[in-house]
Amino acid sequence: MRRFFSLFCRILLGTSVATGTGMFGQVDRITGRSFATRSEVIAPHGMVATSQPLATQVGLDVLKAGGSAVDAAIAANAALGLMEPTGCGIGGDLFAIVWDASEKKLYGLNASGRSPLGLSLERLKQELATLDRTDIPPYGMLPISVPGAVSGWQELHAKFGRLPLEQVLEPAIEYAEKGFPVSELIAYYWQRSVPRLRDQPGAFEATFTIDGKAPQKGQIFRNPDLANTYRILAKEGPQAFYRGSLAEKIDVFFKANGGFLRKRDLERHKSTWVEPLSVDYRGYTVYELPPNGQGIAALQMLNILEEYDLAAMGHNSPQFLHLMVETKKLVFEDRARFYSDPEFNKLPIQNLLSKAYAAERRALINPKRAARRVAAGNPALKAGDTIYLTTADKEGNMVSLIQSNYRGMGSGVVVPGLGFVFQDRGQLFALETDHFNVYAPGKRPFHTIIPAFVLKEGKPFLSFGVMGGAMQPQGHVQILVNIIDFGMNLQEAGDAARWQHFGSSSPTGTTMTSGGFVELESAIPWQTVRALRRLGHDVRHGMGGFGGYQAIGYDAKSGVYFGASESRKDGHAAGY
Repeated sequence: MRRFFSLFCRILLGTSVATGTGMFGQVDRITGRSFATRSEVIAPHGMVATSQPLATQVGLDVLKAGGSAVDAAIAANAALGLMEPTGCGIGGDLFAIVWDASEKKLYGLNASGRSPLGLSLERLKQELATLDRTDIPPYGMLPISVPGAVSGWQELHAKFGRLPLEQVLEPAIEYAEKGFPVSELIAYYWQRSVPRLRDQPGAFEATFTIDGKAPQKGQIFRNPDLANTYRILAKEGPQAFYRGSLAEKIDVFFKANGGFLRKRDLERHKSTWVEPLSVDYRGYTVYELPPNGQGIAALQMLNILEEYDLAAMGHNSPQFLHLMVETKKLVFEDRARFYSDPEFNKLPIQNLLSKAYAAERRALINPKRAARRVAAGNPALKAGDTIYLTTADKEGNMVSLIQSNYRGMGSGVVVPGLGFVFQDRGQLFALETDHFNVYAPGKRPFHTIIPAFVLKEGKPFLSFGVMGGAMQPQGHVQILVNIIDFGMNLQEAGDAARWQHFGSSSPTGTTMTSGGFVELESAIPWQTVRALRRLGHDVRHGMGGFGGYQAIGYDAKSGVYFGASESRKDGHAAGY
């Protein structure tokens, strides 16, 4: 089948354009990749890569002060909660994969929260009826679930931290009190969020605007309320958020404003240490976290793609992109049907990740035509806007961490005096009673945010992520294929033009009926666009939305770190 697919595509579409080749076949970078924006960052002792340069420096300073990779990750995350509230904050959830160099072992942490116990499915539907809605809204009180991020910090710090939490949070506290200049892309998304959220219950406008307006690029922004919240966490510990003074303020506010979150929901929250799941892809062991997240979608895609000679097709050639998109469609049908809270369902995870199941699904790909509708598979049961950051320390420990409010600035609900917005992750529940992901009290919703990690011969090779909703597993696969199949370095792998398919069936209950559509970045040539349309794809130009990538690679032989950061965002990788 692979030979037929390649032969057919070459006959129909012609040979592919060589990767990185510009006008007249010339390249203007010594690496041979004309699209590469900059070199990798290389350092021997430690590395931090985040989506905001000041947050990267915060993490690096913590490493230099003797902190572990986890200390640096928490410090950078706290800084990003201040500096990039359009993507994260302590009102959201967190997932992480940690490489422990002393044990030579990967640890996975699911720090996502659950829905309020006092809101039943019946009551939720009644509330939706009063709003004249048949789906969960993106803003306001109804989509709010328990924030898990602070609990995630607590678990990570207790297990892997070296410095006191007060020292870890101090840089973010200082920036919150004295102010920081807002960076360009974050300012853009901030300006888009304010009109949508300023009228939500609480103190959104008072907290996140300056004289009623979103801060501009380069404008100094302060958040003294968040500084005070961070000081409480540093002094009283993270349990202040779930059992102490912060939990009490949250409880009082939600009772007074028609919300359903209560102190008992916060008190019963617990983050979960989980075993990362993996598949082998051409000799590399790729790890993702199990559901309720969508990480295994990347693993399923890799299983299907492994049997094709992608390098021979050519990077971003028509036949390559057709195969990638059709693979995504197949996997996302399983994602829509099976990915949910494992405490409420028996999920067929092992069979979803088996090579035999991948072969069954692979056989459904038509090399001549884009599929308009795809059914989920039948893997019999065996007896989640966002920020991504990664850190590494001088002992060889590495952290892959992702954290989010969902939908940028989340629900828009801000408890006065606390300085952060609550997430709206509960919007990702389904409402059909027979759906795996149906809403229920005390249940974790389907999650889009996923960290990733790769081992090579049992040693750390790559810690990376690509933030951005349903783009994330698609982005993970693109990065890995760029590195493993096409030999790109970490920065080139992120700089290369991306694609994203929209319109698949989703865990909220929607169904793909028309094949969806594909967005391509402008660097992909029009000849490729035309060829994909001839295969039946609805191809469009995408303006942003192709994810936010950070990565740290490790050369086990030389003991050197390589860092890369997303050229489409404000990000920055730095080492020492």
